[in-house]
Amino acid sequence: MHSVEMLERMMETAERAGYTVRLEWLGGTGGGACEFAGRKWIFIDLALSVVEQLDQVAAALEDDPATWAVDAPLPVRQYLGYRRAA
Repeated sequence: MHSVEMLERMMETAERAGYTVRLEWLGGTGGGACEFAGRKWIFIDLALSVVEQLDQVAAALEDDPATWAVDAPLPVRQYLGYRRAA
């Protein structure tokens, strides 16, 4: 699976896990997960490469138990599982 397709699948998984995903131009200095107003958010920095954006989403999802409770595509589960084991 190509990085762009993996990023799309990862964002879909994040939304199923209860996150609101926002794509924002943050100048390469921000992004990641946070929680406010009782909602979980992931801000993806458009200034970063696709691989770096993928890592931002994966970092948010890999430690959230809600991620493992949703039906995610096998490549996403494998990617997150590999990151979790590292």
